[in-house]
Parts: sequence; C-alpha cells; structure tokens
Amino acid sequence: MCLVQDGDKVLLLNRPSKRGFPGYIGPGGKVDFPESLTEGAIREVREETGLTVSNLIYKGLDEFVDPSTNYRYMVFNYLATSFEGELLENPPEGELRWVPIHEATLLPMQDWFKRRFPLFFEEGTFEIYEIYDRESKVTLKESMKKL
Repeated sequence: MCLVQDGDKVLLLNRPSKRGFPGYIGPGGKVDFPESLTEGAIREVREETGLTVSNLIYKGLDEFVDPSTNYRYMVFNYLATSFEGELLENPPEGELRWVPIHEATLLPMQDWFKRRFPLFFEEGTFEIYEIYDRESKVTLKESMKKL
C-alpha cells in the first residue's frame, strides 16, 4: 500500500463492494515477481491512479497470521509525497478523491485501514501484528507498535 500525500491532502480510492474491501482505501496490491516491494508499490499506484510516485518513505508493516493453516499475509506500507502525472478519468479500483488528512477517517473505510491511517503521517515506522482465526473470523491476539 502506498498513500500519496499532497500538502494537507491524501489521495484515496472509494472502492465499490464488488471489488472487495469497500470504502475509502489507499492504492496498493500484490507484488509481481521479480519486482521489489517498492517497484510493486510504484506500479500499483500508477495502475490504480495514473500517478507516478517517487521517493517512497517506508512507514511500516501490517501482518496477519492464522496459525491453524500456516497462513501469513503481510502489507508493506509506504508514503509518497513526490509524484507526477494526471489522475485517471476511469480508475479501475474505484473513484479517486483528494481528501484533507484530518477528515479522512470520517469517511467510510475498513476498520483495519482506519486504525493504520494516522500512522502514515507520524514520525517513525510501525508494526501491526494480528493472529486471526479465518475459520471463526476472530482476532486471537493483536499488537501495534511504533518503532
């Protein structure tokens, strides 16, 4: 995931329910082999927004594990304040909107993204770790650390 910041605003996608994770969210997606994590973040932002970001700042890791199935899902989080290009007229993931940072969490968004959102704009990095039982859909343990 890579949030794009322009002064006191951030670019968010309003994802429709049919795309999964409905509500406002940052651009992002999977890394294509053999690209690096930052190359994947740059590509995903370009594909989803039309903007080419540079000078990415690593902000932190969000990790979900399910021990019963040996499942691990990691989200590497970046912030970009340098970009060029024009926003796509018909973005594939949902409507694009520049939102004042201080108003963003008032918008409908996934709880996991709302929890993580302020950490992008604070000093340092973060680590979020969640042990989750996907079968029962219950969080067994959760920790959030500022590093």
